[in-house]
Amino acid sequence: MVEQYESPLSTRYASAYLLRLFSQRTRIETWRRLWTELARAEHELGLPVTAEQVAALDAHIADIDFELAAARERKVRHDVMAHIYAYGKAAPAAAGIIHLGATSCYVTDNADLILYRNALRYLRGELLKVAANLAAFAERYKALPTLGYTHYQPAQPTTVGKRAALWMQDFLSDVEELDFALGSIRFLGCRGATGTEASLLDLFDGDGAKVDELNHRLAVAFGFEQCFDVCGQTYPRKLDSRILSALSAVAQSCYRMANDIRLLQHDRQLSEPFGDAQIGSSAMPYKRNPMRCERICSLSRYLMADAANAPMTASTQWLERTLDDSANRRISLPEAFLCADAILRLAQNVTAGLRVNEAVVDKSVRAYMPFLATENLLMEAVKRGGDRQTLHELIRRCSMEAAQKMENGEPCDLTARLAATGEFGMTEAEMDALLAPENYIGRCEAQVDTFLARRRGVYGDTAAGTAELSV
Repeated sequence: MVEQYESPLSTRYASAYLLRLFSQRTRIETWRRLWTELARAEHELGLPVTAEQVAALDAHIADIDFELAAARERKVRHDVMAHIYAYGKAAPAAAGIIHLGATSCYVTDNADLILYRNALRYLRGELLKVAANLAAFAERYKALPTLGYTHYQPAQPTTVGKRAALWMQDFLSDVEELDFALGSIRFLGCRGATGTEASLLDLFDGDGAKVDELNHRLAVAFGFEQCFDVCGQTYPRKLDSRILSALSAVAQSCYRMANDIRLLQHDRQLSEPFGDAQIGSSAMPYKRNPMRCERICSLSRYLMADAANAPMTASTQWLERTLDDSANRRISLPEAFLCADAILRLAQNVTAGLRVNEAVVDKSVRAYMPFLATENLLMEAVKRGGDRQTLHELIRRCSMEAAQKMENGEPCDLTARLAATGEFGMTEAEMDALLAPENYIGRCEAQVDTFLARRRGVYGDTAAGTAELSV
């Protein structure tokens, strides 16, 4: 709607999958599934819930009157009670047993756990797609020498593929973070107002084994292996910190890669994809701004900042429950997932179409090779009878002079200067023959090969972790 604010995460950036996963329909249908499975377990364990009532609930999971629920919420000021009312109107035969023995957090928290689990699985698959793109890129350019940088100053050569392997290693580390977060998710179950299960214990006439069995059945019904061992009214908010930390880690890796590409695109060594009809600037038609990488960095900053919400919430939970987490979590967690999704979609696009301007890369590395090869030139000159200390001083002095010429916009003439001293016992041509960049990349090619071979089992299956929209 153009007359009211809409989140750009919804209208511009996030995928249809996550927009649907965090939609109000999916959330309330999940609540209804939770109410249905609670009724089913209570029926099977001997409470006064009939099979017909369970069937009625099951038949009306998707039959949601959102207008009725909204009107009821305006009156009672309680969203869960409003939807209990609306569900009872859809399934009147079961209206009297909906939410039996439960608290609001039975549906709100368990639903969140289901949605977050599915979202993490989906993002894991999206992350692996980025890693697979980088693996192909690293393989292709593993032996292409390029100028290395430390402190963003020219340093020893590396290769284009080795640099991509560094990015990829960060992303695979993020996969491990997501897996850790996924492995930490337990089901809350139906635990009562302060987590003591007192209400269920009353319903089952003091039979604790039946309480355990009910929670076990609920967990299994939604694909969880176990419940949290202990809890208050809610599941531990430390889990939210762990989840947002994992999503922040994805943002950190994406930002690092995108920022590197922006720097290299400034030097025209790399280029992100650019459409045939794409406009780089409204005022400067010639420009090819790295807008995708800039957007990755922009959204990544938002996600890294958003991740601070969870630890602040987790640290301020009072005793068994406080409600000052609710409004924050309604915004911070879904938006973190949507933002991570948007970032990864952009990262997939960039890594799939990343262009290497090989002539520029070669020119850049060769411009600095005389400086980078000075140790090799010194060693060769010593072999030919030169004095190491004298040669070192000549290299220092000539290097400063050649660097000054480059700062004046002139080409590097270091080898010509060194040859002219006569102390090195080599002609300029002989020195230049020692400057082939491929001789200075160390074990880059082998490192990339080893890295890709060791991690192929992770990134090789780009479908791994992709979730279906099921609750």
